[in-house]
Amino acid sequence: MDTNPDLSKQVENLHVRELTPLQSPLELKQQLPLSSTAARTVTTARETIRRVLRGEDRRLLVVIGPCSIHDPEAALEYAHRLRGLQEALSSQLVLIMRAYLEKPRTTVGWRGLINDPHLDGSFDMQSGLVIARRLLMEINELGLPVATEMLDPISPQYLDDQISMATIGARTSEAQTHRALASGISMPVGFKNSTDGGIEAAVNACVSAAVPHSFLGIDDRGRSAVVKTTGNPDGFVILRGGRHGPNYYPEYVVRAARLMREASLHPAVMIDCSHANAGGDHRRQETVWYNVIEQVVQGPTPIVGMMVESNLEEGKQPFLADRSKLRYGVSVTDGCVGWATTELLLHEAHLALERAR
Repeated sequence: MDTNPDLSKQVENLHVRELTPLQSPLELKQQLPLSSTAARTVTTARETIRRVLRGEDRRLLVVIGPCSIHDPEAALEYAHRLRGLQEALSSQLVLIMRAYLEKPRTTVGWRGLINDPHLDGSFDMQSGLVIARRLLMEINELGLPVATEMLDPISPQYLDDQISMATIGARTSEAQTHRALASGISMPVGFKNSTDGGIEAAVNACVSAAVPHSFLGIDDRGRSAVVKTTGNPDGFVILRGGRHGPNYYPEYVVRAARLMREASLHPAVMIDCSHANAGGDHRRQETVWYNVIEQVVQGPTPIVGMMVESNLEEGKQPFLADRSKLRYGVSVTDGCVGWATTELLLHEAHLALERAR
């Protein structure tokens, strides 16, 4: 048999420019270990979220924060501000900071803090993982839990101990890879409806993630491994609208709950106030927010929470590789409501729920 090793160069890695080794998840966690304070934040928040999903805690989950984090300094300032509201609103709201570190793109574009932390196309993912882990640690050490989207199937090994809630996006809820990944992660996970608005995809994802899977991944030392999971029982549906318009109205919520019951799932629905529910206009998030709060007040409802894209400053700005030209606290991806609106939404929701209950 001809086993000339030079032959492989003719048929493999033809479009690969470079392979850059990373430190293992274990090495990063040893470099930036989980503190006891952060561990308490994560474990307490995960259990609280589970209780809300099961209907044992009547408070409303609120996942709120930047569309994507590109500036750790601004993100930490946002976290301090949100933490300042946490205790005053805790009787009715469970505040979870949206800390999205990876971004799916419809075609091309900036792919998030982990992938390109310097915003210059260098894709220094080693630094991205370090920066992301350090930021999540600092937020958790404030006592503020975080939620993030699980996009890459490898990166959770580096960050999973810092995350209280995971989401699977509209583009990946139908992907077997992400359903299998969700079956093994250690926190509750929300599946968004598909980009065409189909709720069935999110319900099917919850069913799939609830059972054991086996898939290729890595272990804590970075070695290729077969990952065998037990299944994740804490899945829920996130309605984010679709190509044909929003789906936060009561008839869609009722339909989502019916589909979940028919699939032998406990109905638990979260409303994404942004994306197609807001028609791509961040200012319309307020309209969605108040409509959903009214649904919760009128009850009973399977709605367990809401998501809002919020930042220190309103709107969005063009993506610029020169960070010195970027405005502080302004999104470089989807538009966000500013901090003044954020405070108003949270306080008014708390007041409305308190009066109703």
